Amino acid sequence: MKPNRPTVADLASFDEIIDVRSPAEFAEDHIPGASNCPVLDDAQRAEVGTLYKQVSPFEAKKIGAAMVSENIARHLRERFLDRPKQWKPLIYCWRGGDRSGSMTTIFRAIGWPAGQLDGGYKAWRTHVIARLQELPATLQFKVIAGATGSAKTRVLQAIAALGEQVLDLESLASHKGSVLGVLPDEPQPTQKGFETALLLALRDLDPERPVYVEAESRKIGNLHVPEALIERIRNGECISIEADVAARVEFLLRDYDYFLSRPEFLAGRLEALHSLQSREIIGRWQQFIANGEWASLVGELLELHYDPLYHRSQNHNFSTEHLLSFRTDDLSPAGITRLATAIVHSRTAQIA
Repeated sequence: MKPNRPTVADLASFDEIIDVRSPAEFAEDHIPGASNCPVLDDAQRAEVGTLYKQVSPFEAKKIGAAMVSENIARHLRERFLDRPKQWKPLIYCWRGGDRSGSMTTIFRAIGWPAGQLDGGYKAWRTHVIARLQELPATLQFKVIAGATGSAKTRVLQAIAALGEQVLDLESLASHKGSVLGVLPDEPQPTQKGFETALLLALRDLDPERPVYVEAESRKIGNLHVPEALIERIRNGECISIEADVAARVEFLLRDYDYFLSRPEFLAGRLEALHSLQSREIIGRWQQFIANGEWASLVGELLELHYDPLYHRSQNHNFSTEHLLSFRTDDLSPAGITRLATAIVHSRTAQIA
């Protein structure tokens, strides 16, 4: 008879969560707060897997057991010798099988009341998927819309600074949500990692208070926003920022200033638009970059690429019923703060 094991619902009752999967598995996603103590590193896991397939399960288990024993001994010496007898760790691997079972057995033999997570990481992953289906329906969203360069993310952050609830999807995704939204030297998380971070963010929101969020497409860079969330957002109350072109150009030059010192990187990103723009237009934009004509580049990107895409997208994805509109010609930091304050304090009336 299988002994009772702790489940995902029991996470908070343990002093420490230990992920014994390989570093690559841990990097893809893990239970929040877990520390990585692999019983097989990436190379060892590959070696054991190859033996299992090409020689025999018996030979793979022999060498695997030796590696696991050596790694657990090293973790004990380097990380856990100072833990008291009452220390209660929770240990998990991919499915709650041999890797976590080996460390749990040794820890229990020492005298620690160690638990082995039932179902391992897969149980956590099942929990994340289920909760991301359930939580959006409990929340009421106020959706900040506006053409590219309207400082929507900065307005969202200013709204948060005023004490309101905010869901900042672009920060969670490490991406600004367009073909030029890649953040240099800041890779996006994996899809699984993004969803875990999203669950933590949603879990902390109060259903009794509105949640401000930016209007997003189903994809932010390479990441997909869960369907239940995107549909709930698109049924939210839409708040439109109507900023004039000059203010948007000025804001974008400030907010994307890292591109100005990396013209080659920017030129490479523009190549991705060849399927949407003619070679003549792309060539002119590349010349703007070469000449440092940044305002001309940004102005044409808005006029010829981003604004047409935005109007098609908004007409298709968001209802204009009960639309609140906020017009501005100032997207300086102070102007953004004023805009955020106006949005928060105007619940029903239209601002012109």
